[in-house]
Amino acid sequence: MSRVFADYPFTARRHIGRRPVRTADTPARRPVVVAGGGPVGYCTAIGLAQRGVPVVLIEADDGVCFGSRAICISRRSLEILQRLGALDGFLKIGLPWTGGRSFYRDTEVLHFTMPQDDHQKLPPMVNLAQYHIEQILLDRAEALADRIEIRWQTRVTAVETRADGVTLTLDTPDGPDTLEADWVVAADGGRSTLREALGLPLKGTSYEGRYVIVDILLDSARPTERLAYFDPPCNPGSTVLVHKQPDKVWRIDYQLRDGEDPEAAIRPENVLPRVESLLAMMGETGAWQPIWTTVYKANALTLERYRHGRVLFAGDAAHLVPIFGVRGANSGIDDADNLAWKLAWVVQGRADAALLDSYSDERVAATHENLRYGTRSTEFMAPPSFAFELMRTAVLGLAERHPVVRSLINPRQTSAITYTDSPLNAAAARSAEFTAGPVPGAVLPECPVVRRVDGAVVNAHVTDLLGPGFTALHFSADGPSPIGAALATLAETLAARGVPLVVETITPARDVTGRLFPMYGAGPDTVYLVRPDGHVLGRWRMGVVDEIAAAIAHTLHPQPAARTAAPEASH
Repeated sequence: MSRVFADYPFTARRHIGRRPVRTADTPARRPVVVAGGGPVGYCTAIGLAQRGVPVVLIEADDGVCFGSRAICISRRSLEILQRLGALDGFLKIGLPWTGGRSFYRDTEVLHFTMPQDDHQKLPPMVNLAQYHIEQILLDRAEALADRIEIRWQTRVTAVETRADGVTLTLDTPDGPDTLEADWVVAADGGRSTLREALGLPLKGTSYEGRYVIVDILLDSARPTERLAYFDPPCNPGSTVLVHKQPDKVWRIDYQLRDGEDPEAAIRPENVLPRVESLLAMMGETGAWQPIWTTVYKANALTLERYRHGRVLFAGDAAHLVPIFGVRGANSGIDDADNLAWKLAWVVQGRADAALLDSYSDERVAATHENLRYGTRSTEFMAPPSFAFELMRTAVLGLAERHPVVRSLINPRQTSAITYTDSPLNAAAARSAEFTAGPVPGAVLPECPVVRRVDGAVVNAHVTDLLGPGFTALHFSADGPSPIGAALATLAETLAARGVPLVVETITPARDVTGRLFPMYGAGPDTVYLVRPDGHVLGRWRMGVVDEIAAAIAHTLHPQPAARTAAPEASH
């Protein structure tokens, strides 16, 4: 079968790398260097820059990525991207979806729908290729060029860590260079140079099963949804996943059978007949062209900690999560959101460096939760043993006639993580008094409200009320109250110290659906204290302002946890 490979319907700008010319005004040392110009590196740099921290971002390539990588962006990630000022591009280009279908041989055995109701302002998931993701974020970073300096075609070749900073040795098109930094964020991907230079091992499981990725051009009116085919007639013994993307691009992932040679598997003479057979089975008769192929295998690996002195790891540099459940890029964007505000406040002297330990505590715990779900999905999608294969075959065979077992097929798509055991969580005893609402460490459930903008009342959602720092959601029966006045005084006191606290008074008149108060278990003078990343720090049925102030103080000046690891050597 002979088909001409097409180009992606996207042209990336190419950037020339240069070794900067140093002048008398060039800083000898930078507050933060971010290594890696992927989604996680961009999100971290933008989050820092929005808080006034200048960043140098170094990227080994000369433009955004090529090929098929991350394609599914979750609602939680979209909330983060809105705070970063990048949401519009994702909604303009991306294809939203709410669920999917799974088939066993030629029979549908599962039709799932992700949580979606009229409380929400954003779709559960949006599909778009990683080159679009990176370009949207690059455009946003370039809009912050006064605080984000991007150095293209620049690679880290060596790292020297000290108690007070980091020295990076770099390779640039103009020759070697060095860069001094107070802090370094390693967002340089699954083959992280920084991780290797510091001798840090990833721990966990690498699965033997291989998958082929094929991107094709196909004009189809089929709706956007996740399609999974188990042991399909077009590819017996395999599992096939299909996702529709913008610009008439479709991504197909299919499992290689035991004994198949991965190098031979991606040759056109082996790939194209399988795609042709799949499309025929799906009833897709339109013209199509292949664009790109590769092979990957699933990994469930993580560093034990994400803070190593003055180097902080994020995204694939910190953890490799199986793609099933679309937790890879989404977990990395969550890393960036957690890290940016903490690092910014440490750099600016608003918080102690010990706050960065909570980044590691929270995100390592999040990774282990993601790995638990990702591992279960991987073992179902690509059974690692005969026993798993036997179990999966039994479940799929029963699912058509017995709905009770269909939950075992559910791909468990990514959802927001609750930092249940975060060292920052406050007022556990007060939280126990609630019968509803988000617990400390959880993100805010969405709900419509109204707010006043430039004197006009506009429709909004709860997450639109969050400020760039802490936010106190003060539920009130009829407006101002002594607790509201005390919160306003606390906000003024904190502002004098450079710590922002926004106080949002929520009355029944603002709760336009009548659902927000019961959803949050709120009564008059209930207060939810929310962190800059949208996670609940603490909650009080009756606001106790002294305790709220203490929770903020504990966040900014936590007591460092005892660490048993030996001091790290310089590299």
